[in-house]
Amino acid sequence: MEPVSGEGQAVTPADRRGTVVVYPGNAQRSPCRHERDAYSAMARRLAALKGYAFGGVFDAARAYDGPLYFVPSDTFVSIASARRLGIHGEQDLFGGVVPYPFIATKTITHALPAPGARAPHGWSHALARRVRDVVLPGFSAFSVADALAAGRALLEQGAVRVKKASGIGGLGQWVAADAAELARCLRALDALEVEREGIVVERNLAQVETLSVGQVRVDGLLATYCGTQRLTTNNAGEEVYGGSDLVVARGGFDALLRLDLAPEALTAIAQARAYHAAVLECYPGMFASRCNYDVAQGSDEAGRRYSGVLEQSWRIGGASGAEVAALAAFQADPALAAVRASTVEAYGHGARVPPGAVVYFQGVDRHAGPITKYSTLKPHANP
Repeated sequence: MEPVSGEGQAVTPADRRGTVVVYPGNAQRSPCRHERDAYSAMARRLAALKGYAFGGVFDAARAYDGPLYFVPSDTFVSIASARRLGIHGEQDLFGGVVPYPFIATKTITHALPAPGARAPHGWSHALARRVRDVVLPGFSAFSVADALAAGRALLEQGAVRVKKASGIGGLGQWVAADAAELARCLRALDALEVEREGIVVERNLAQVETLSVGQVRVDGLLATYCGTQRLTTNNAGEEVYGGSDLVVARGGFDALLRLDLAPEALTAIAQARAYHAAVLECYPGMFASRCNYDVAQGSDEAGRRYSGVLEQSWRIGGASGAEVAALAAFQADPALAAVRASTVEAYGHGARVPPGAVVYFQGVDRHAGPITKYSTLKPHANP
């Protein structure tokens, strides 16, 4: 997973001052207010890192001074559209660019249910073969009938998890323990949406911990990390993403692996690197300056242990507050080798923010209700 992208390389800061701009989400996903405000706050910090001005939301009619650096809320799903904006490599954005929309979703993680099954234009059959040993057992489908057949096959070994292709933060997922539950779940979905975006069915883990493995590059700063995710309860009583706790090393994976890491973390890192390398080879032309991979480790109802990559993220995300905090610390102290960085997403009124934390959002979102989002930074003591 080094370099971060499949195209660009590390660059030094531009000689002339530029502007950091936030780029709105694509039609597949429209961020809520708390996401938009948090992304803008992170973009301001990225502007400070680069020595650029912060220009707010990108305006195609506006004339900007110097080069533009984009902070998109979603992965760019067209190389041509990215190039029209002046995005040619990882030095031009905090995020990633892929050649087809489905590559930015969960569906690329698994094989199709059967040869000849429905798939979008550009689908790589080779990727599933490459990543089979580093992901959970599962299938991706682009019709309700194919998903039902795939789910029934998986049910022979236990409960399955059904996941919408574009769901985030733990939402858009359901567990089916038998064929009747699976059928009810799938038939409640919009069949046209399934055909357009796809659906994932995979082995459900009853006891699971989700690890995050990632790498970010901004100009000459490179940081690589591994950590764990926390769950919390949102204002609707649903269990959702609640933050990440990361160990972040200055430099690439060799620097991260010099730290004292648990065996589980080493396994997750190896799986994420293999997944990343396979994607770059199977979908040439993509590039990214921000890569994050979720790795699930746990047991199913029968006690069988699994570890595997769940999905990828080549856009600003839940852990990005910690990533940006770590980059800022490395820029401020050239001798600093590693830090512990965390993000917290707390729902409800009265969330307590610890001293020294950087708040990215605190308020009432029309959809999510009261929510507070912040990052913290601590020293890392390596035994």
